[in-house]
Amino acid sequence: MRFKNKVMIITGAVQGIGRACALRMASEGATVVCMDRQADTGTADAINAKGGTARHHTEDVRFADAWTRVVNDTLTRYGRIDALGNVAGVVNIKSEDTITGMTEEGWDYVIDTDLKGVWLGMRAVIPSMIKNGGGKIVNISSLAALRGLTNLASYSAAKGGVISLTQQAALDYAPHNILINAIAPGTIDTPILKDITEEMRKVNANAHLLKRLGKPEEVAGTMAHFFSDDGNFLTGLCFEVDGGWSASGRTF
Repeated sequence: MRFKNKVMIITGAVQGIGRACALRMASEGATVVCMDRQADTGTADAINAKGGTARHHTEDVRFADAWTRVVNDTLTRYGRIDALGNVAGVVNIKSEDTITGMTEEGWDYVIDTDLKGVWLGMRAVIPSMIKNGGGKIVNISSLAALRGLTNLASYSAAKGGVISLTQQAALDYAPHNILINAIAPGTIDTPILKDITEEMRKVNANAHLLKRLGKPEEVAGTMAHFFSDDGNFLTGLCFEVDGGWSASGRTF
């Protein structure tokens, strides 16, 4: 039980990568605080049903007061925050996401969720981590931050910002023993893909050298590595969990 007595906040915990991360950390003994704008408590319920400890907060990562409520409640209940997994994210699959085609409202929604939410999360937990002598943060970016992928202007910009912000924060907070890393997944088989065609699923699968979509649990495993003692000399990294896509240099 690598994470016994550790308290972790995981955002976007209702489904997809966030849910997989929450379940994985709990399976290794962590107390998991699930944060999601959806009111579905299924992830926390599943953890508690198996004898773990979890709590669900229906909050939106875009808003500072939401983070204040979650962090204050966590510190009141558990006294510490050892790790933060910034997973919550959105993408405009059903509408145009190009420089000229994206609406200002759509741009703000993606940037506020995928980038501002990461900043707000780190800002909220770092003070308590400093008082506690350290902590670990993993921010979910995307392969779209590293490759030109069509119709993903706002998403690519946000996820690119996540990598830069991760590296900058790692520099500032290393003296406090706070280790901050990013993960850039390829195309992962999550509910976010429900609106794409079967043809696009195949195109995405074939872009990976392994010729399949990734699994949320495979991203969760990498996050667990960063959070574990095996990650104690890792900070400022962006680790690509992409089935070899980045090695091929392909776009689509």
